[in-house]
Amino acid sequence: MGSVLCEHCTGHCCRYLALPIDRPTGKRDFDDMRWYLAHENVLIFVEDGDWYIQFTTPCRHLGADNRCAIYDERPAICREYSTSGCEYQSGEYDYDHLFTEPEQLAVFAKEFLRRKRARARRRRERQRPAARSTAPRRTVVPLRIPTGVAI
Repeated sequence: MGSVLCEHCTGHCCRYLALPIDRPTGKRDFDDMRWYLAHENVLIFVEDGDWYIQFTTPCRHLGADNRCAIYDERPAICREYSTSGCEYQSGEYDYDHLFTEPEQLAVFAKEFLRRKRARARRRRERQRPAARSTAPRRTVVPLRIPTGVAI
């Protein structure tokens, strides 16, 4: 009989929770995220373009043997979890971006916002009307008729 994956596991999936957050669009969003990262056991990651905040905190029902102490009564989210994506089995996790310190995010934000401004500038330039012809314009000079001259 083969071994059950969970017999070797350290309960990694039960030691944090990650929630989706809105993708940052401006300086204020990044500033709020820096505040999140100022707290212990909090990180932000990007996976497949989606942003998440993660709180590293073990489930209160995780037993000393790394097994669920309330397995038969566990919440639906735990029941729906599949070991096909198990972090123990898959090894190192591949994030698009991982931020564990406010300073890391500040560096990323500076470059992100610089690129965003450059894209907006290029978009505005493309939307400007085409330049006018460089051919000389005909100037119309009003005809001045001296006073007292009969036409």
